[in-house]
Amino acid sequence: MRRFSLTNIKQLRAKMAKRLNKNQDSDLLVDIVEVRESARNFFDDNQNIILGVVAGLVIVLGGWFAYSKFFKGPKETEAIAQIVAAQQKFEQDSFALALANPGNGMPGFADIAKQYSGTQSGNLALYYAGICCLNLGQFDAAVDYLQDYSPAGDITPAMKNGALGDAYSELNDSDNALSHYEKAVSSSDNALITAYYLKKLGMYYEKLKRHEDALEQYTKLKEEYPNTPYAADVDKYIIRASAAGKS
Repeated sequence: MRRFSLTNIKQLRAKMAKRLNKNQDSDLLVDIVEVRESARNFFDDNQNIILGVVAGLVIVLGGWFAYSKFFKGPKETEAIAQIVAAQQKFEQDSFALALANPGNGMPGFADIAKQYSGTQSGNLALYYAGICCLNLGQFDAAVDYLQDYSPAGDITPAMKNGALGDAYSELNDSDNALSHYEKAVSSSDNALITAYYLKKLGMYYEKLKRHEDALEQYTKLKEEYPNTPYAADVDKYIIRASAAGKS
């Protein structure tokens, strides 16, 4: 640690004095030296604490690096291998098997989500498990899985909210169903996804006999997403909602 000698201090004062008025130089130079000396003394007096904090940070960062390289990496690789069998059953619409027992001793989505929590595959298993539960009529379980799922990108947030809308609809929770359908519409810039959920939102509004709100969604679908397949027959929905609203 560098210490200031009397010669250093005098040289510093001489340099600074040339830039200051005579009435100011003495007090200001003393302040500068005191600040520098105070900083040095603070380190001398508290170096054990400071070095302990630095050492702690090194340990934490080193631990995170080791976790990512030696634990999370292999666990992620293992999870990817484990999820394949459940995905195959899911693609065959065998939702009960995909959720709990895809066969050959392989885990279903429910176990993968639990055993590989913190991995990308474990997170994806939460979404799959939620969709399986939706198809099996286990709507409360579907909500639990889907709420824990962390989406990313442009499409999966809409898919999560749309699936939650379906689950809450089945549970006759119209407030939450509408909220999540609306989020599904607004959370993606993908025209196909947005058009799909606009139509679904309009149909749900019709179910609630909110025909003007339904008409608004159908009209938006027709005007803003005319080239999507969901707009192909939207005119009949517009006519139906418009007629029901007038009756």
